[in-house]
Amino acid sequence: MTYFANAGQLLVNFFFGALIALLVLRILLQCVRANFYNPICQFLYKLTNPVLMPLRKVIPAWRNLDVAGVLIAWLLTALKVWLLYALVGQPLGVLGLGVMALGDLIDFVLLLYLGVILVYILLSFITVERSNPIVPLVHQLIEPLMRPVRKRLPSFGQIDLSPMVVWLVILLARVLIVAPIVDFGARLAQAA
Repeated sequence: MTYFANAGQLLVNFFFGALIALLVLRILLQCVRANFYNPICQFLYKLTNPVLMPLRKVIPAWRNLDVAGVLIAWLLTALKVWLLYALVGQPLGVLGLGVMALGDLIDFVLLLYLGVILVYILLSFITVERSNPIVPLVHQLIEPLMRPVRKRLPSFGQIDLSPMVVWLVILLARVLIVAPIVDFGARLAQAA
């Protein structure tokens, strides 16, 4: 692979990663019913509304899940995967591309949660003002994952092991769920 292809892959990953992150964060914050008046939520809504609001008229939300946002995130992921393979001159079949994009999007969400858990752990070690807008969002994003684990883990006093358990489950999900999906998509894409 040439240096230009490497640079192209870096740019594609960065650009599409930023766009997908905006959409996925908005979707996740809607799912957990984050405070709309939080400045971070306002920022995400202002950036994503021009794309999502027209599409939401055609594709309604299901419960708290913004289906239009998931569709756009999946399409952006498919475009990213296609561009990455095109940079190395490898064609992809449409069905395989769709499956690979699904696996890549799930992996992106899992990696995002790993990052949020890391921020959650760091916030527990440092003193941060509770008025900081990131603090309630991190807690709202993490709590649906931590709550079931905390209920099942025995109490260890002041030590909370639930982030470590959730982290391990996410890592296992990446290996046991995401990797087979991406591999299956790659086989489908190359067979076409």
